[in-house]
Amino acid sequence: MTHSFTQLIAMSEGKTLEFKCDLSSPKNMLKTLVAFANTAGGHLLIGVEDRTREILGVENPLDEEERLCNLIADNIEPRLVPNVELIALKDQTLLGVEVYPSGSRPHWLKKEGATEGVYVRLGSTNRKADRELIAELKRSAEGIAFDEMPLPELNADSLDIAAAKALFKDQRELSEKELLTLKLLKQVQGRLVPTIGGILLFGIEREERFSDAWIQCGRFTGTTKSVIFDHIEIHEHLPTAVERVIEFIKKHAMRGADFSQIRRRDVWSIPLTIVREAVINAIVHADYSQIGAPLRVAIYDDRVEIENPGILLPGMTVEDVKQGVSKIRNRVIARVFRELDLIEQWGSGFRRILEEAEEQNLPEPTIEEIGMRVRFTVYLAEPMTTEISKRVTEQVAKQVAEQVAEQVTEQVRRLLFCLQDGPLGGRGAMKCIGLNHRPTFIYDYLQPAIRAGFVEMTQPDSPKSPTQKYRLTAKGNALLATEQQGGEE
Repeated sequence: MTHSFTQLIAMSEGKTLEFKCDLSSPKNMLKTLVAFANTAGGHLLIGVEDRTREILGVENPLDEEERLCNLIADNIEPRLVPNVELIALKDQTLLGVEVYPSGSRPHWLKKEGATEGVYVRLGSTNRKADRELIAELKRSAEGIAFDEMPLPELNADSLDIAAAKALFKDQRELSEKELLTLKLLKQVQGRLVPTIGGILLFGIEREERFSDAWIQCGRFTGTTKSVIFDHIEIHEHLPTAVERVIEFIKKHAMRGADFSQIRRRDVWSIPLTIVREAVINAIVHADYSQIGAPLRVAIYDDRVEIENPGILLPGMTVEDVKQGVSKIRNRVIARVFRELDLIEQWGSGFRRILEEAEEQNLPEPTIEEIGMRVRFTVYLAEPMTTEISKRVTEQVAKQVAEQVAEQVTEQVRRLLFCLQDGPLGGRGAMKCIGLNHRPTFIYDYLQPAIRAGFVEMTQPDSPKSPTQKYRLTAKGNALLATEQQGGEE
C-alpha cells in the first residue's frame, strides 16, 4: 500500500479514495468499485463518516465482509476480485477494499448492462461513461492506440503529403517507407490507407471525420468567461497549429504599448515557453474519439487555461503526471511531434513546466480533470490589465505580424554570432545563447537559420546523430561580416 489506513483517513475523498459509513447503499458503493477498476484504482473504507472522518466501525464485521464480497461477485461484470480486509483502528473494525486498475476493463453493473452500467472516476464522483469512452477503455486495456487504427474507407490521397514533407524537410525526406514507419499510412489488404493519426495530423478534410480536432482560442475580460473581446478558430494541421496559438497569445501578452521593445524577452506578460509546452501536451494527449468540444485556450487577466477532451488514461492520476509518469494516448501524433522536435523525451513536459515556473517565480501550474476534459492552468506573475489590452490589441496584432520576420532575424543573428568561432553542438549553441529549453532553440533559432541558408549540419545524412554539430554556411558568414561592418561604421 502507498499509504497507511491512518493516513488515508486523514485525506480528502478523491479519484482514488472514498469513505462509506456502512453498506446501507450498496449500489453507490458498487459504482465506486467499478469506477476505481475502470480508472486508476483506489481505496474504499467502510465504517468512516465521509465528512467528519469520524471512525464509526462496522457491526458484525465478519458477516459484513462476506456480504460485501457477495455483492461484488453478484453485481459486477467482468468478475472483479479486489483486496477486501478487516482493519482494526481505534477500538473499531473497518472494512477496507483496495481496487487495482483492471486489465479486464471496462467493468459494469450487471443490472444496468455493458452500455449503461460503465462508470469512471472523476475527482470524488462517479460518472457514467458514454459509448466513446467505453471504446477507449477497451482499447487501452488491449494496448491499442486510437490514432494508430487504419481508415480503410479512405486512401493515401486523403493526406496532405506536401505539407508533411515541408515540415520534415529539415529532418529527412518523407518516402513511402517513412510514412509507413511514422504510421501516417498503413497497408490494409494490399492498399495504402491513412491512419487516424495521419488524418488528425495532415488530413485534407480532417474535420469532416473528426469535427472537434481544431483549437479554439479566446481572450476574456477579467477573470471569468462573462465577456469575450477577441477569439480565433485554428483549423491548420496540428504541428503548425502550435505556433498559431502562440501568435494569438502574443497578441494579448504585451506588457505595455512600447512596441519598440517587442524583441525583448521580458515584454511578454504570459510565460510563452510554459504555455507552448502546455499546448503541445494538450494536442498530443487529447482523446480525439470524444465528441462535443475542441481543444481550448482561454486567456484571462490572471491566467491561461488550456483544455483538451478526454480524461487521463486508465491507471493515471494527476500526481502521476506531476511526477513525470507518462502514458502515450496518441502514439502517431507523439511520434511525429518528437521527430519535429516539438517534444523531447516522454513524460518530461510537465516536470519541465514546473521547473520553468519555479525559475520565473510563478505560482505552480495546476492540472485537473473537469468533466470529461483535462484542464491545465498557467498563472501569471502579475494580472494583465484588460483595458490596456483592449487599446493595444489591434496595434499589437499589426506590429507582431510586421515584426515577426525581424524577431526571427534577431534570433538567427544571435545563433550566427555563437557559431562564428566554429561549429557547435545543440547543447553548446543553447549555452551560448542562454537557453535551457530545447524546443525553443530548435523551433525559433536553429530551424529558421537552416531554412534561410545561414546554417548547415556537419552531418546532413545523420540529422539525429548525437555528435551532430552546426556551422555557418558561406551565406551565414557573409551576413555576419555585413553585420560586423555595419557595427564598426
